[in-house]
Amino acid sequence: MEQSGYSKIQMFALVGLRLLIGWHFLYEGIVKLLNPNWSSVGYLMGAQGWFSGLFQSIGRNATLVGIADFVTIWAMIIIGLALTLGFLLRPASIVGMVLLAMFYLAYPPFPGIDSSAPVEGTYIIVNKNLIELFALMVVMAFPTARYYGIERLFARQRQSPVPVTN
Repeated sequence: MEQSGYSKIQMFALVGLRLLIGWHFLYEGIVKLLNPNWSSVGYLMGAQGWFSGLFQSIGRNATLVGIADFVTIWAMIIIGLALTLGFLLRPASIVGMVLLAMFYLAYPPFPGIDSSAPVEGTYIIVNKNLIELFALMVVMAFPTARYYGIERLFARQRQSPVPVTN
């Protein structure tokens, strides 16, 4: 295997972070998919902060709620699979960061916003969505899938010499 330049503990930590975030996304997507009563409407209608009007307008439109539900479920499942399997890591990380940013903006943990009451995983300015967003940035910055993931298979194919024919 090609050398990554990372120590074993660094690689273990980076791959572990990727797998844990992937599992979290995959689990959340599957739970939503399997729950026939799940809808984003309550989440959207309860949005607070600067973008609450946008989120609430989506929540008032049945068609947009259907689209938001579909996109949320399948984005979470696909992101989770990509991170877990180590495939298309950069696009999955970017889409995951966008999704987490939307969750963050729907309920920003800023002082003076009603939904910012201290609850587990929410602290002034920082919440678990922001932490996971930055963790995904780390996953994207250190492409461990080249060494431990499906991307490794494609990297090998690109490096294979092409036979020359006369």
